[in-house]
Amino acid sequence: MQISRPDEQYGNGDTSFKAAGGEAGVRKLVNDFYDQMEQLPEAKIIREMHSADLTESRDKLHLFLCGWLGGPRLYQEKYGGMSIPKAHSHLKIGEHESKTWILCMQKALDKQAYKESFKRYLITELRRPAEACRTL
Repeated sequence: MQISRPDEQYGNGDTSFKAAGGEAGVRKLVNDFYDQMEQLPEAKIIREMHSADLTESRDKLHLFLCGWLGGPRLYQEKYGGMSIPKAHSHLKIGEHESKTWILCMQKALDKQAYKESFKRYLITELRRPAEACRTL
């Protein structure tokens, strides 16, 4: 009999979306993420890459993460297809900016009532698109 690790379920079907609390949970994560971006002095460089009004950015990341986590493909329904590297190709994103994005996400994850195994899984998985956005 093989014993499965608790985090093996994540990434299969909609398990990650459910672990994040569905649409409401993803929205809270995204709002906390952008709040961190606005509050952390070290995040100033990535905050300046966004427009003054973060409403659309919050909406896009929320809708994207819903589908990325295995939930409904809301981003595609509203905005169409998305290539993460292409969508960020106009920005100067290097290692520092990528790590700062992850820092904001880690601090946002710290505020969530998610299982610790899911937090670890999610921050590990989010490093991939953060790195894929690098243009420098």
